[in-house]
Amino acid sequence: MTALHDLDARTQAASLRSGDLLPHELAAHYLERIARIDPAIGAFVEVTRDAALARARGLARPVTGPLWGLPLADKDLVARAGVPTRYGSRAFLDHVPLRSDDLAAALDEAGAVSLGKTSTPEFGLTGYTETAFTPPTRDPWDLSHGAGGSSGGAAAAVAAGLLPVAPGSDGGGSIRIPAATVGIVGLKPARGRMPIGSGVDSFAGLAVSGPLARTVADAAFLADAMRMLRPYPHALTAPHARELLPAALEPAPALRVGVTTVSPWDDAEDIVLDPAARDAVDLAAGVLDRSGHAVDTFDWRPHGYAAMFHVVWRASAARLTLTDEQRGRVEPITAWLVREGRALSATRVLDALAAANAFERETIAAFGGFDAVLTPALAQTPRPVGWFDAEDAERNFAQQVQYAPYSSFVNVAGLPAITVPVTTDAGGHPVSIQLVGRPGGEAAIVSLAAQLESARGPLPHPPLW
Repeated sequence: MTALHDLDARTQAASLRSGDLLPHELAAHYLERIARIDPAIGAFVEVTRDAALARARGLARPVTGPLWGLPLADKDLVARAGVPTRYGSRAFLDHVPLRSDDLAAALDEAGAVSLGKTSTPEFGLTGYTETAFTPPTRDPWDLSHGAGGSSGGAAAAVAAGLLPVAPGSDGGGSIRIPAATVGIVGLKPARGRMPIGSGVDSFAGLAVSGPLARTVADAAFLADAMRMLRPYPHALTAPHARELLPAALEPAPALRVGVTTVSPWDDAEDIVLDPAARDAVDLAAGVLDRSGHAVDTFDWRPHGYAAMFHVVWRASAARLTLTDEQRGRVEPITAWLVREGRALSATRVLDALAAANAFERETIAAFGGFDAVLTPALAQTPRPVGWFDAEDAERNFAQQVQYAPYSSFVNVAGLPAITVPVTTDAGGHPVSIQLVGRPGGEAAIVSLAAQLESARGPLPHPPLW
């Protein structure tokens, strides 16, 4: 008999709508799995069992909202009233907000059932999820490796079958890095696509909200639901943009796809592309070429990106609201980022923001001849727990860049991107690629990702499944 967690999220949602499955039955199933499996993975920092079951039992028919009865969880950067929200930091160990953030409130309105909080690094500042006060979040495929970050808990929970899908946020790769690390699908929408977490109102326009899922269609399903959670507050948003689920289910039209393994960090850091990552790009390019798409390599040589992003990332950390006592409790990397950021002059920050705007224009122009650009998702294989230097901040930053040099530039350019596993390495671990779209071009990259997923076939489950 097929277990509930073996069903895709869309099938679970349909069973809930039809009444074949009751919300409290599904919530109880996932809560049991979390209690049994998560101690080895560390995907959750808070499990709200009683509240989740009460919420699930209290959902009344008729069905209202696209996520009615579906179990989700809040990334620990999202405040939920009455639930400890620590932002991955010892500085907020006792923080219990009185008011929910817009995303948590809107997910409730859409009918979702929150099972708790998923792990994130301190304030979501790093691309790995190892905090000073919780166990590290581990890759369900290999528990000696970390799950990536900053949506590491959400990605690990989905990969291990502890959640059907999960919302995440991405300010420099924080959806795509963990998704690629643990072998699931991660979609970063274009700036302005989401009404909540649009990126328009975040520093430098970097951080957007988006879905993590085991399949492209489930990612599209959650993205469509998240897109309808609130009225659009910005003129840049796209309320009438095409729904993404049809794009995941229909054959992709013939598209132009550019291929590059160049990253904007190449002229500043020692970026070495693992052979498995290169092979995944070659495989994906071959599949798309044989499927009738026009696939071409192209020369992309951005310069000056590293200097700009160093300033932008430090300046973003400088905006953290921390008391002197809280600053004394944050981790060394955070303390360094805040200190360095607050030492920046206004002129230097403004110059960096102007350089980011110029990079956005130049990248959109460079990619403009293509409907999608294919890159590696990660440059290296998943990193062992403890591999990132917890004390030397500059070395830590370089390590993150060496691991994931293809992520942050997409945020700076405001473009949509999706990571999808296309093969497995010699040890059976999924290996992913990234597809970057045009502004507002999520449908094209979702369609291409679904085609690659279909050509790959079903993946095995991780050992703890």
